[in-house]
Amino acid sequence: MMFKKYIPVFFVGLLFMTTLKAQTIQEGMNHLYAKRDKAAIEVFQKLITKNKKNSEAIYWLGQTYFDMGDNAAARQLYEKAFAENSNSPLLLAGMGHVKLLDNKIMDAKKHFDEALIKSRTSTGDDPLVQTAIGRAIVDSKTGDFKYAIDILLAANAKDPKNTETLLQLGNAYRKADPGKGGSDAYVTYNKALEVNPVFAAASVRLAKLFETQEKWEFFLEYLNDAIKRDPTFSAAYYEFFWYYYTRRDFTGAENQLKKYIDSKLPFTDIDDEFLSAQLCYAKKEYDCVILKGNKVLNEISLKTKPKVCKLLAYAYFGKGDYVNSLKNLNDYFTKEKKEDLVSADYKLKADILVKSNGTTDELYNTYVQGALLDTVLYSKIDFLKLGAAALKEKGDITSRLREGDIRLFILKLKPKPSLNDYYDAGSAYYKGNNLEKADSLFEKITALFPNEKYGWERRYTIARINDSTMQKGTAIPFALKYLEVLEKDTEKNKKEIISASAYLATYYANIVKDRTNALIYLKKILALDPLNSEINNTIKKLEEVKSN
Repeated sequence: MMFKKYIPVFFVGLLFMTTLKAQTIQEGMNHLYAKRDKAAIEVFQKLITKNKKNSEAIYWLGQTYFDMGDNAAARQLYEKAFAENSNSPLLLAGMGHVKLLDNKIMDAKKHFDEALIKSRTSTGDDPLVQTAIGRAIVDSKTGDFKYAIDILLAANAKDPKNTETLLQLGNAYRKADPGKGGSDAYVTYNKALEVNPVFAAASVRLAKLFETQEKWEFFLEYLNDAIKRDPTFSAAYYEFFWYYYTRRDFTGAENQLKKYIDSKLPFTDIDDEFLSAQLCYAKKEYDCVILKGNKVLNEISLKTKPKVCKLLAYAYFGKGDYVNSLKNLNDYFTKEKKEDLVSADYKLKADILVKSNGTTDELYNTYVQGALLDTVLYSKIDFLKLGAAALKEKGDITSRLREGDIRLFILKLKPKPSLNDYYDAGSAYYKGNNLEKADSLFEKITALFPNEKYGWERRYTIARINDSTMQKGTAIPFALKYLEVLEKDTEKNKKEIISASAYLATYYANIVKDRTNALIYLKKILALDPLNSEINNTIKKLEEVKSN
């Protein structure tokens, strides 16, 4: 059998009546639940050494690899075992698990269906195989979680005391409906504790339920409950570590990390050195991070976990060593799965590039790539704004053009862009000397916000640049509209009114020889600046010419 019923401590004498296989499979499962991966691996590998065709031990060894994040090892194990024993329902379920994590949904379904058929008896489907299928679906990101609930409920109906079934059923409820599934999960995890009072894995899952709700009193209560039920339950200490770590209680975190490590002895794990390095980083002890992080890299070599490279990148950045920071971050990008990258990874790269004088295109590409990863619209927009600000700070013409490209991207993303959104994009192109793109954006402002001066002012300015001799008169319509808007508040806009009126007066007096209109705009200036002797004299001369 795949899953064995828990045997209470007070019935320890009955252990002698069970087979060695049942005892050690359960022992290995207990290690797996507790995050004692090396201990679990040792148990399952010993069983396989004794019997190479022990499909139950092979199945659970693969599950241990999955829980460690070593999907490649699980795949290799299952494929080799399946080639030698393709009729094993558990190995078929394991292969379906592999296919599901590879996002090969139809292949996974085929393996799951075949596993059920091969295990089926006159009493129906085997609940152990059903549970294995449910576990696989729950472990995936794209599985049919409602189907997982159905198949796990069916397994539980046949074997109501199987704690693995109940654990996965609770997990399935949470995945199927993250918002409301917690109630059903809560009931199910508690059923597992009724079946097996020392099944601390259920207590930890209850704690995690309250963690998502940020009900920290209950979160701590259930973690302490897990330790009361099983003082050696490493996973509870691991959760405690992160609880204190995120609250910057580094003494508490360090104490829990020690308990976590001690609870796994005699086995040691280089990953624990990585946890210690993260604690050093939180305390801004960058040399400690670098020492421990490089120790991890040296020990696991080609199996380096990408997150180690990322932590080192942050540590080197904290020290101001941007060369090594970028080197480790690039290693991280190379090793990490594309689907596991987050926008913050690109934010770090952008920060490094800013500090190390990276090229404009490097900055632009980094911010765009990071924004594309964010699934929340306004988070995506905020990230792009950071990129626009960085390029604006860089200041050269090419950087301002790229700033414009990013701000144009923001405009396309926003459901209702503001005047400032258009203005910032147009200004970036203006500073980048792309007057055509700039004008198109300021034109949009004049259409959407016709009573605001900003669009008219910039269109007027661009037209003046394009017609520096005034011969074409292309700036005049914009100057007129600009002046019309400005005159709604003559006190506030005094300087701009004088400037625009002077331009119009010059055009009418010197280009088209229209002294009447020239006098109109000169008098607008005089009304705001009555002591301007130059304007007074010019008006007198024009009036004299006109009267003659």
